Amino acid sequence: MKIDGGFAEVGAGRWLMGRGQPAAFFGAAVRRRRKGWCVRDRSRLDMVETNAAARCADSSRPFLTHIPCAASVFAVSDKVLVSPADARRGAQFVKVVPMSARSSLCVTEFGLAEGSPAWVVMATASRTCRMPLEDGETLSARPGAVVAWTTKRPTGFCPKLSIWDVLLPRGSRDLLLTFYGPGVVWIEGSAGHAPASAARNLPGFSRRAYGV
Repeated sequence: MKIDGGFAEVGAGRWLMGRGQPAAFFGAAVRRRRKGWCVRDRSRLDMVETNAAARCADSSRPFLTHIPCAASVFAVSDKVLVSPADARRGAQFVKVVPMSARSSLCVTEFGLAEGSPAWVVMATASRTCRMPLEDGETLSARPGAVVAWTTKRPTGFCPKLSIWDVLLPRGSRDLLLTFYGPGVVWIEGSAGHAPASAARNLPGFSRRAYGV
């Protein structure tokens, strides 16, 4: 595998790829059914077999990060671009909103693959920062900024959680995920939200339609 010009290039083999991948390929690229009763990341990642070189890239997430998986790496499934199929160890949902299953993060676990190095390439909307944590050290990050981690399972935290934050899918604006060292956390930039006052100035905005 190599990263060149914003593309991750892989050769012939069996790969776990994000939706819509590969962007281009020589020869043939065939999607295979992912077997199993409970494949939590089935709707987010495809199994693809290639018999020649293929290139993967996502126009909405142009920044690529190569993460070696010498230890278990838990990667946000929606941000996975490509990885050897044998490197996958499982998938799970991590609750972002405490006491609620809404807005859970789907996470794929990667680890050592038999006979070959294990790795995963992540595609993000902004540059990725690698943040190591010492034993006993903590790191808080906005859920949308989280890319991957090697620490134990993070916990959701909100300084003021109302009943609407639990019931509504929007979640709380102050919600954070807290990671506990030792380990490494990869994050990208977080997206901002336009305040209601800014929306009032948008063309076509209607107070009656939006209830403000």
